[in-house]
Amino acid sequence: MIRRIAVLLVCVLVVSGCGGGAHTFVVKAVAVGVPSLAPFFDEKQGLGHDNEVRSLPVRGTLQQGDTPGLYGGTRQPTICDVAKLKRFLTDPANHQKAVAWSSVLGITTDAIPGYLDRLTPVLLRHDTLVQNHDYRKGKATPYNSLLQAGIAILVDEQGEPAAKCSCGNPLRPFKGDADRISVKFADGNKKWHGYEPSSVVAVRPAPRNMDRLALVDVDDPDVGITRPVGTTGRHDSTFDTRRQHAVPNLMGATFGEARRQLVSSGLAVGYGGSAAPSDDARVTASDPPAGTELRFGQYVTLTVSGGTSGGATSTPPAPTTSGPTVGPPTSTAPPSTSPTAPPRTSSPPASPPSSPPPSSPKSEPPPSSSPPSSSPTTGSPSVVTGSPVTSAPATTSAAPVTSVPVTSRAPVTSSAPVTSSVPVTSGPVTRDPVTGTPTTTET
Repeated sequence: MIRRIAVLLVCVLVVSGCGGGAHTFVVKAVAVGVPSLAPFFDEKQGLGHDNEVRSLPVRGTLQQGDTPGLYGGTRQPTICDVAKLKRFLTDPANHQKAVAWSSVLGITTDAIPGYLDRLTPVLLRHDTLVQNHDYRKGKATPYNSLLQAGIAILVDEQGEPAAKCSCGNPLRPFKGDADRISVKFADGNKKWHGYEPSSVVAVRPAPRNMDRLALVDVDDPDVGITRPVGTTGRHDSTFDTRRQHAVPNLMGATFGEARRQLVSSGLAVGYGGSAAPSDDARVTASDPPAGTELRFGQYVTLTVSGGTSGGATSTPPAPTTSGPTVGPPTSTAPPSTSPTAPPRTSSPPASPPSSPPPSSPKSEPPPSSSPPSSSPTTGSPSVVTGSPVTSAPATTSAAPVTSVPVTSRAPVTSSAPVTSSVPVTSGPVTRDPVTGTPTTTET
């Protein structure tokens, strides 16, 4: 009974989420326009300005920084004053804050101006998970944060959040599991309209540095904004987001290849769940299918199989021995008991010997896989002592014979064609030891 109660208690704990694998990550909500309690920069000085933006749904929590339409913008270049933040962090009076700020981003204080010159201001279009940092007691204090859509941030060359514009707080990627978060709305950050846990996104770096970002105008979603990296909006150009883009044929491509094709086509990559497939997983379907026309930034959801994180592999099968091979073919027959015996062939050897050894004993036929016969095969050519069967005339150690050669040891049957005028009997053939003339002996 005690054992049953113990097992039941363990099951209850697992189901209720108390197991070690059900750890939840506490995330502090940060709403648009709500000031930080411990900012790096005084928000009353107008370093950055947020906008009212309704969070958009996502298809796949983890999105890379070059995803078309991931970020928004405005044609008013006032959402983030990068020059003011640079002056503040390079002011000797703020050296301690500069040390704390640069340590979060892994740079030195001397590298701050150049680093800021490569950042680009954008507006969030999705409720976004980040690792935020307050400034407390002379140090940067990290905490998980959910930034509401519409907050202005600076992103680096790979599209990762780097700083919150209004307060200058440095940002890093969210390091927890987006499927197990517990969002706390407190300190004036009330739950905003349109908040949906399924629409939360976490940003991962793009595979390579970008030259420009493709944004969507939050005031007019039919207008796209192309913003060069490291600029604040004065060099923007616009494009029509309503222009249609055909979904490419992605069947059989790896997830990494499919993603690159979609991004280059101005389309976003969607997938099921919060964990992105591995780059080597193979695409088995897309929704919508190839050829469908979509506007800029719309999602194409990919179904994949295999991959290093999917259980199966995408490595093609190795070639089998039954297929064509390069070089000599491999025999599948059982090995011969006499590996040195030449195979049977209908063509003569390339270099037959000119004459057999004069005193060699009677040679045996080459062994084969079939049982030997008790008599020569009818119609087969005569066997010359010590040499392979050929169609050319051969000589013996005795006097030359102008007809088919017959040796003193080769048995001859009546079935073999013999054109010699020498009488042939059923007995063995011998030669006179002096003249070499063939003689017969009755048996």
